[in-house]
Amino acid sequence: MVVQHRQIAEDLRRQIAASVYPPGSCLPPETEMAARYGVSRGTVRQAVVALQAEGLLDTRQGARRTVLRTAPAQNLARLQSFAQWAAENGRSAGGLILRLRRTGATAEQTAALQVAAGEEVLHVLRLRTLDGEPILVERIVYASWVADAVAGLPRDTVSLTEGLAEEAGVTHGHGRHAIEAIGARVLEASLLGIRRGSPMLRHRYVISTADGRPFVTSDDRYKPGTMSITVDNAAPARSIARGTRPRAKPVPPA
Repeated sequence: MVVQHRQIAEDLRRQIAASVYPPGSCLPPETEMAARYGVSRGTVRQAVVALQAEGLLDTRQGARRTVLRTAPAQNLARLQSFAQWAAENGRSAGGLILRLRRTGATAEQTAALQVAAGEEVLHVLRLRTLDGEPILVERIVYASWVADAVAGLPRDTVSLTEGLAEEAGVTHGHGRHAIEAIGARVLEASLLGIRRGSPMLRHRYVISTADGRPFVTSDDRYKPGTMSITVDNAAPARSIARGTRPRAKPVPPA
């Protein structure tokens, strides 16, 4: 199997997160990495450029790529839970459910979860940690058909995603995401130890099963400087029509 630049970039991300390459250190030369991964220098360079775009490496031309002190990054090209992302990057995720309550769905929740107007949904307020540090407040809403399975999980369940899969066989199939900046409210300020109004990364999403049935929507708010979000994309392929240009017809003399 040929190692491509995205796989190399993912491997380097894990090594940076695990402090194999700590802030201030340099990545090996491109020739050394090319030999290690069995690829061309051009493939390695593509991986390095991706990490530079994420702010993990410096961008000085002609210099060894230096690792910067920066927030860890989640790549939305892959649909995975916070706990799964943390485990893959050698980090330790934690979670504590602070509040559970059932209410009728709002108009926004009705549209997101495709439930009947006023149908009961389960609200979960949860505090997440990374390597023991509180970094994230989650406001999660579950559709009624999975609510009992979620409510039955222990309050300190590390991954509600995995717990729901085990208890009810419900797994992620598709996600729709929105990212924006927002000021911290009183609740986030208190739970995360920051000032009210501090800028936070807000990540809202709706997750559906593989057959397209929405079951959870969430409003996640990260402590400043603790997380960044990346997205891989590409330009659409263009079809090229090849052929001969038509010859101009001769103009008869006047």
